[in-house]
Amino acid sequence: MTQQIYINLAVQDLPRSVQFFTQLGFSFNPQFTDENATCMIVSDSIYVMLLTQARFSDFAPKAICNSHEANEVLICLSCESREAVDSQVAKAISAGGSTYRQPKDHGFMYGHSFIDPDGHVWELVYMDMSQMPG
Repeated sequence: MTQQIYINLAVQDLPRSVQFFTQLGFSFNPQFTDENATCMIVSDSIYVMLLTQARFSDFAPKAICNSHEANEVLICLSCESREAVDSQVAKAISAGGSTYRQPKDHGFMYGHSFIDPDGHVWELVYMDMSQMPG
């Protein structure tokens, strides 16, 4: 069995979040979608559950932080190229997201990031394994 990961994120406005991530090219599983939640498909084994704050509270043992003021998590996704990193960040900005720093080039690893409308930080990286030090 392939292990899967489900990242759960509280969102303030579910339709806005669906629209934002649709513009980034993600799709959603209708079997796990209703007015309180949706399952965003990242890959065959990675999913992001976007949950209204009320629904998220049903699962979370602690209070939901204001992700515009505090970091709850840094989500990092790999990309197939430097161009894919830059393209995804450009789409995020165009769809209403923002960025907080310039891209970082470490030779073997290139990364950039965006912040979605709910304040969640998404890191995007491309790693050229042939250039890895050591």
